[in-house]
Amino acid sequence: MLRRLAASSLAIAFLLAALSARSARRPHYGGTLRVEIAPVLTSLDLEVAATNVEQASARNQIDSLIYERREPDGTFTGAPGSGPFKISSWQPGKEITLQANEKFRAGRPFVDSVEIIMGRSLRDRLLDLELNKTDLTEIPPQEARHAGERGVRISQSQPDELLALVFVNDRPAAKDARAREIIGQSISLSIDRGAIVNFLLQKVGEPTSALLPQWSSGTSFLFSNSADVSRAKELWSQIAPSVNIVLGYDSADALEQSVAERIVVNAKDAGILLSAVSDQAGKSANFDARLVRVRMVSPKPGAALEGLLKTFDSLAGSSLSASPLGESPSPEDIYKRERAVVDTFRIVPLIWLPRVYGLSARVRNWTPPAPGQTWPLADVWLDTDNNRTDIKD
Repeated sequence: MLRRLAASSLAIAFLLAALSARSARRPHYGGTLRVEIAPVLTSLDLEVAATNVEQASARNQIDSLIYERREPDGTFTGAPGSGPFKISSWQPGKEITLQANEKFRAGRPFVDSVEIIMGRSLRDRLLDLELNKTDLTEIPPQEARHAGERGVRISQSQPDELLALVFVNDRPAAKDARAREIIGQSISLSIDRGAIVNFLLQKVGEPTSALLPQWSSGTSFLFSNSADVSRAKELWSQIAPSVNIVLGYDSADALEQSVAERIVVNAKDAGILLSAVSDQAGKSANFDARLVRVRMVSPKPGAALEGLLKTFDSLAGSSLSASPLGESPSPEDIYKRERAVVDTFRIVPLIWLPRVYGLSARVRNWTPPAPGQTWPLADVWLDTDNNRTDIKD
């Protein structure tokens, strides 16, 4: 009996070892990682500022690959090429090729080079992923489900980008604090955030009335995000004479446009006079409020909240970050600060969005970057075995 048990145990051990040997893949060096992005960069000079958020994000990704260190304030130090990669070729506005830095202090990257193609439309990027012509691209959250249904391999971060409505400080709707609170609260109560997530975002994202996501602060659930049209009507009736609120949005952002249009419909149901206008033709000066998308700068709730408030101040001309939390705020301190800001209704949080990436089948060791982090391309390696079918993220 003991012999049979020993024999069975030995057989199982050999079987497990064989399965492990078949399924395990060791990282190896070599290959070119192909990346496609939508923004067009015409300069890599640190002194030349990006003209929009998308360009700034793309520049940040590239700078993190070619510079040795990133300081706490977000600036990069070291000479170009002191990072994991150095520039091999550069065609402004078109593409850049980076070569592995053999002398990088943290060790040579696995891939030999990274090829970044610029100015690619979402349609072309998804098609190239399907045809294995590219390895990595960022996908708008509202397109994630559609891309997955087309067979694209999807990787998704924690929700770390806040879509919010922000009142502009020098406009009449924001000057009087009490009127702004009534206007902001009535608009907030009229918005069906759940419908925006379920239908416009195809269930990618989280409805919110908080300035921090639940995974970071643990207190997002204390901020109710349910629509209450009756209460919104009651509050709006206190505004006399009634005013028309102009909501601005980025004309180049399809998600902002669709959300703005949905907010107008929700507001109308509550009797609120609200219209949505894009930022084309210099109309931004006429906005009473505008939709903005702001990413967290850190997974730590205190640092993330301070970063968000500073960004909102720069966008709206407000002073929400005038009372910093300090170096080691307690969860209670963070919640009280967040509650105090939310209750002014200068900011109306709407949705927390994740960052969504499309990956080719050969990309390995990819981890969606956390807030404040960049693409971990120095750690990625490429599996060239095209016959493998047991690919997992």
